[in-house]
Amino acid sequence: MAGSSEILRRAKVYIALLHYPMYNKRMDVITTSITNLDLHDIARASRTYDVDGFLVIHPSENQHNLLREIVAYWQEGYGGKYNPDRKEAFELLRTFYTLEEALAYIEKETGKKPLTVATDARVYPNTVSYRDLKTRIKEEDGVYLILFGTGWGIKKELMEACDYILEPIEKGRSYNHLSVRSAVAIILDRLLGEEWYL
Repeated sequence: MAGSSEILRRAKVYIALLHYPMYNKRMDVITTSITNLDLHDIARASRTYDVDGFLVIHPSENQHNLLREIVAYWQEGYGGKYNPDRKEAFELLRTFYTLEEALAYIEKETGKKPLTVATDARVYPNTVSYRDLKTRIKEEDGVYLILFGTGWGIKKELMEACDYILEPIEKGRSYNHLSVRSAVAIILDRLLGEEWYL
């Protein structure tokens, strides 16, 4: 049964976990590795907030083999029988090699070209506030793909190519290094949760 947050919004919302192109702490462009905990925690947060799809994007075939093993365990293996709630959350997960493939999948599924929303702990000049994006999701009949980076964040050129860049979670803090799992949970709550935040 759909939650109340889904009833209150008109737009469809997908999220993507990107592993390339990412920065490392020296600001080199790298490909990061799949992390088991990211998959579990983000899938559960996605299901809690009625996200329409959780897309994991990685260019490496070896990492896709790992993804298939993890998903199969929770969808078809003992994990799904032991923990049906986890199986339900993993039903939202789809895997892709490129962002372009993920965008094409969403457009085919919804019939609409998704608007991309980048997230980052850094401040960019063309940011959108949580209040503004929450209002758009609630009132407009569109499709959004929210991009979450791993490592030290998404490459600048990809960020700037997105339709929107979401403001940092806590831009005024002296320490701003949340795990992607924590960031996803906070951002989904602000955008798709109850109105208390506003």
